[in-house]
Amino acid sequence: MNYQGTIIEESLENRSVLQKVQILSTKVEQVVEEHKTPWLLQWTLHKVEIPEDKAKEFAEKISKSLDQSHDGSWYADFKNDTHHYIIFRDKVFYIDQKSKEQYEEAKNYGLSLGIPEHQLDFSPFTKEWER
Repeated sequence: MNYQGTIIEESLENRSVLQKVQILSTKVEQVVEEHKTPWLLQWTLHKVEIPEDKAKEFAEKISKSLDQSHDGSWYADFKNDTHHYIIFRDKVFYIDQKSKEQYEEAKNYGLSLGIPEHQLDFSPFTKEWER
């Protein structure tokens, strides 16, 4: 079962990793204060699809490619029906989507890097009104 997710192009130091996946769609968002990335004017969001047999390898490549010049304030993620990769610089979480504890661990890690809590909304256990 293939994985799908979104990768922000501006989050990557090495953008060539995007050539290794299928890009399904692209959307450009103007940066606003809520994004907490004042050094950028826009985010280019690529919806991607990763074959299941390449997911782990791709997660590691993304982990090594995420921009580290702004305190590790980026993450990427992709998932299928059962598992979710949440990827930070030099740290990959492979999460069983039924595990609230695994999601909490990934969220707490992101918070420790200074990523705003509202951006760490990847858990299906987060109530809709908290997002």
